[in-house]
Amino acid sequence: MYTILPLSGDPRQVFTLDIEIDGEPFHARVELRYLWAPDCWVLSISDNASGELLVNRIPLICSLGQPNDLLRPFRHLREGRGLGSLLVIRAADEPATPDPAENTLSSFTILWGDTL
Repeated sequence: MYTILPLSGDPRQVFTLDIEIDGEPFHARVELRYLWAPDCWVLSISDNASGELLVNRIPLICSLGQPNDLLRPFRHLREGRGLGSLLVIRAADEPATPDPAENTLSSFTILWGDTL
């Protein structure tokens, strides 16, 4: 099962999210931040219960053609349970940029859930 992350146009978005990853509940604190100099969005994930930072500022890179699981390198976290899979998908046919940029985040959908 996948959850669509709630997105807005704010350059810094912080929210908590209760999701289920591979059948296990997880209470996350998610931060999306726009970085002006490289013109990209980054994502950080913390365990909201413990406050532990698990993923720090990974760039949002779009999945083109085949899935690009941005959380794959973090499968060793949480005692080997990992954080599931996170995909950035174009919501429109052709946004102005191939990856989310300053004013184009709304042209993408971010899915987070079970490990691919």
